[in-house]
Amino acid sequence: MLTAGFDPALAGAPAQLVRSDGVEIDLAVHRWWGRATGEDRWLLDRCSGSAIDLGCGPGRLLEALAARGVPALGVDVSAVAQRACRCRRVTMVRGDLFAPLPCEGRWAHALLADGNIGIGGDPQQLLRRAAELVRPGGTVLVETDDNPDALWHDTVQVRTGAGRGAPMPWARAGAATLARLAATVGLRRTADHTGRRSFVELTVDARVPSAAQTGSAPTGSGAASA
Repeated sequence: MLTAGFDPALAGAPAQLVRSDGVEIDLAVHRWWGRATGEDRWLLDRCSGSAIDLGCGPGRLLEALAARGVPALGVDVSAVAQRACRCRRVTMVRGDLFAPLPCEGRWAHALLADGNIGIGGDPQQLLRRAAELVRPGGTVLVETDDNPDALWHDTVQVRTGAGRGAPMPWARAGAATLARLAATVGLRRTADHTGRRSFVELTVDARVPSAAQTGSAPTGSGAASA
């Protein structure tokens, strides 16, 4: 079961991610709470159909997708994220992304932005889960480490002015690493972006059957509520 270890940062406090090896990473709290802008557009422009945002946080990408007329659903374990999404009037499910979710196997795109490839501490397992949610020919859009060959996984703590949270499993991975892992779970790299932030697009192999291929496509309304 995933934990809401990011709640202090999601509440808006300046925060750092402290890795078990001592590396500290400033969390982009202001970006999470702002409106989608800048290199977020690389992700948004690739969402031509329904999208599920895994670890959606306060919902800025969901809000931007809704403004473009793209059906979208967020998933996050955090009650803070749930309240923020409700204020933004975007649709989200509060829960574990590894638990059953609406419209599995029928989403056109799955998003793992803002370092969320780290969720659970096992990028390969997370890519497999994302691929299960997306229909054949759809894409998994991932924000990556700046170093293409990076791969780190262990535990992290979120630190704010109030102190450190409990350790939780986390990971970092670069685009080249993710391409290698993706190939083992029916995904292939089809595009990438390198700038101030880095991203990779992974396409679900049409030859690999999805977990659910029946029923109507996601509409972004009525499936779940924030």
